[in-house]
Amino acid sequence: MKTEKISEAVVRRLPVYLRFLNELNMKNVQTVSSQDLGNKLDLNPAQIRKDLAYFGEFGKKGIGYDVNYLIEKIRQILKLNQDIAVALVGAGNLGRALCNYNVYLKDNMKITAIFDDSPDKVGTTINNLVVHPMKELVGIIREEAIRIGIITVPASEAQSVADEFVRGGVEAILNFAPVIIKVPMNIRVHNADFTTDLQSLAYYLDE
Repeated sequence: MKTEKISEAVVRRLPVYLRFLNELNMKNVQTVSSQDLGNKLDLNPAQIRKDLAYFGEFGKKGIGYDVNYLIEKIRQILKLNQDIAVALVGAGNLGRALCNYNVYLKDNMKITAIFDDSPDKVGTTINNLVVHPMKELVGIIREEAIRIGIITVPASEAQSVADEFVRGGVEAILNFAPVIIKVPMNIRVHNADFTTDLQSLAYYLDE
């Protein structure tokens, strides 16, 4: 792997490659070229080759990439070959939807703990996971070595949840709340803002 810093754009494309490669694998396709990948994913084949070259030489000229081998390597790069526990705070509609989706994930990254402060939700079960009160968050995160946190609470509560995640020792946070949270420099935050994405799409509509 090259020692230069890998851009976030490259890292974000790797799961896209992995998803398509998994589809090919299910169809028993054994090899794929960067041209085929580019055509299917609407990406420049040269960009795909450059992205993968950051991490090693995986393809063979004139043959392309071995699908199974490339799946294995991308999973290693994304650390999906490890068991990664995830905690979710906010057992509302979005939180429940994410936990329901969790059942279908085949990767080793799973939501293993759910938290909420609502008396109506604490103690209930979502796909065999009991909703815990927020006061137990730090202890459970440390006990279960949870490394990633997901925030699906209202904007007004997001920062306090992030603070608790930090106290518990998570290394990364996926934030669905429509607000910017502040965390130490060593913790990675990705924001998923549906409103912003929809509003930006509106720009491209015909007048």
